[in-house]
Amino acid sequence: MTISQASKVYVAGHRGLAGSAIVRALQAAGYTNLLLRTHSELDLANQAATNAFFATERPEAVIMAAAVVGGLFDNKTRPAVFCGENLKIQTNVIDAAHQHGVKKFIFLGSSCIYPRIPDRLITEDDILTAPLEKTNEGYAVAKIAGTMLCRFLRQQTGFEALTVMPPNLIGPGDNFDPERSHVAQGLMVRMAAAKAANDPTFTVWGSGTPRREYMHTDDFARAVVHLLAHPTEHDMYNIGTGEDVTILELAAMAAKIVGYAGTLTTDPSKPDGTPRKTMDVSRIKALGWAPTISVEDAMRQAWAWHLANPR
Repeated sequence: MTISQASKVYVAGHRGLAGSAIVRALQAAGYTNLLLRTHSELDLANQAATNAFFATERPEAVIMAAAVVGGLFDNKTRPAVFCGENLKIQTNVIDAAHQHGVKKFIFLGSSCIYPRIPDRLITEDDILTAPLEKTNEGYAVAKIAGTMLCRFLRQQTGFEALTVMPPNLIGPGDNFDPERSHVAQGLMVRMAAAKAANDPTFTVWGSGTPRREYMHTDDFARAVVHLLAHPTEHDMYNIGTGEDVTILELAAMAAKIVGYAGTLTTDPSKPDGTPRKTMDVSRIKALGWAPTISVEDAMRQAWAWHLANPR
């Protein structure tokens, strides 16, 4: 199934980091009939309200980017919130989309729902093959449930639902809270504070050795729109760069971007998470898509947005 530019497309979570990038990509690709609702206009945790919205608006396609998200520290300290709220939101939307005749449903998963596989690239077939990383287990369990519900509906009823797996995303609209942001964003804001305080050293949480994959939100959004406009044989697609950097390498990029000239040190007492988390993206690349923005450029653009939009 392909979705034309004239189709009615609902983007759930359109003001978030991924959702706002997807809206930009849809508009750039000529999609003019977008359905957008804020949380105050539509509470997706409310099943009746969600069903009423779908019954009235009848979207032809849905991109499910609404979720409760956060960094490693936030996931570790609030697992019940990340699990419970995401289960409610995604189940309501998936069920309403299926019941009201949505032609194509794209669910945003995350690379963090894969098990610990540090010795090779992670493929779509690796889901549920080994234990999860404990530091984000609550969020991962919810996202796995949504992914599998999409798969089961596709198998049982023919509902064209698929899950896309992004890595760590960076871009305009990012969360730069040092306690609740993801690692790249947290590094930049903490490092800027260290620069302002003339601190001679900056401590990177953990050992600095874990390797992570990062992607600009605009690259990710282009991939989502690509899948919307093309037939999809599979029910899962990894969307990433297929490349990774260590946390210390990332910190060096952050120092360059914010202008911090001090010494970088590590704090191994802080949790590292899984040693490596990098995806095999051959499936999406086979459909003619490829990323175009480097990690450092993604960080630089996100930081420029942050400086222009202080919160």
